[in-house]
Amino acid sequence: MTATTALKRQAAPRAAGPAPARRGRRRGRLIALLFVLPALLLLGALVVYPVLFSVGRSFFDASGTRFVGGANYTEMFRDPATLKAIRNTTIWVVVAPALLTGLGLILAVLVEKVRWATAFKLLLFMPMAVSFLAAGIIFRLAYDEDPDKGVLNAAVVSVHDAFQGTSTYPTARGRTGLLTQDPDGSYRTTASAGDTVTLPMVGVLPKDLPRDAAPARTAAGRKAAPGELRGVVYLDFTPGGGGKQGAVDPEESGLPGMTVQAVRDGRTVASTTTAADGSFRFPGLERGSYTVKLPESNFAPPYQGISWLGPTLVTPAIIGAYLWIWTGFAMVLIGAGLSTLPRDALEAARMDGANEWQIFRRITVPLLAPVLTVVFVTLVINVMKVFDLVYIIAPGPVQEDATVLATQMWLVSFGGGNDQGLGSALGVLLLLLVIPAMVFNVRRFRQSQR
Repeated sequence: MTATTALKRQAAPRAAGPAPARRGRRRGRLIALLFVLPALLLLGALVVYPVLFSVGRSFFDASGTRFVGGANYTEMFRDPATLKAIRNTTIWVVVAPALLTGLGLILAVLVEKVRWATAFKLLLFMPMAVSFLAAGIIFRLAYDEDPDKGVLNAAVVSVHDAFQGTSTYPTARGRTGLLTQDPDGSYRTTASAGDTVTLPMVGVLPKDLPRDAAPARTAAGRKAAPGELRGVVYLDFTPGGGGKQGAVDPEESGLPGMTVQAVRDGRTVASTTTAADGSFRFPGLERGSYTVKLPESNFAPPYQGISWLGPTLVTPAIIGAYLWIWTGFAMVLIGAGLSTLPRDALEAARMDGANEWQIFRRITVPLLAPVLTVVFVTLVINVMKVFDLVYIIAPGPVQEDATVLATQMWLVSFGGGNDQGLGSALGVLLLLLVIPAMVFNVRRFRQSQR
């Protein structure tokens, strides 16, 4: 046997060794592929196919039969509603993630310093368990302009009335032919010092009278002293019918709390408020004629609060609802990052004389920068897709003022526009805006794993 033959026989078993290993690896990959295949099929059916179909559909007209090329994309940037949706989406992307990240950071830092941190976190995180549909209904009611329904306007009206006051008789009006109405809504009549004047009013329901209102008959019968102007403001209506117009009947009530002014030569010389029986008096007046005036403030309509869902405030109002839902999410994520910070660095800074603000600004925030970036970018992706809150909270008349790309895409395609070509173009635009943020987030996750 030659040396060459011996070497071949020794090498033969070695060459046969890698083949079973390769077959084992192939078998393992095949098994892994079989396990992953259902997920890949779902991913393709629910994500890849719709994306590709939308891209293709965006190059056809509304009927889907005629190829129009980039006409839908051109039309998209000419449509005022779409431009407004892009503007509102920009506001959402700039404002909402920044506010949420800031609130989450502040709350995460403050929660560390309280004993009941877990309960506080649970309380703030609870809105995440509420669906966007339910949250939208809640805030639609909270933002209602009627103070009897909307809790926010109820609070605003209460504060306003506490400082500014409110008119007692917004529906009252003077008896026609007996009182003269000025263009500003005030009522007046003429009297002289030493007279007793009656000011009949109508338009006030008996149930709306103040509880301390008293009959006006006695006050109307009092005589004015010299140099005094006296009178009564009363409701010229007798419950059950009867009575005489312009005369104070026994059962007719005075109107307390009315502001009455005595005006002479265009200048208010005296002012007073009616008593429980509607009576008033101006003592110490000079002789002559005066205009007895009921200012327009007596009949001003009640303050109804703020139009939260009007064209001006509808987008900030919806962003406020979004903050209520997602603040707990940002706080919990940032709090998790805060718990991993090296405590020795914080204690060293305190021993060196740094106050809490300096520690927060120069140590805590820089060390949390990666976490803050991930939270911010995640929220940017989320707000680009916001749909439920905008569609539910914004009333129909201001829907266009609050629309974002997601709602505009739905409205154009299915909400009455019936132009799925333009709607698909809007969907592609939304996808192109989301992809950079997604790529950035994936890279950050990979860097953190390394």
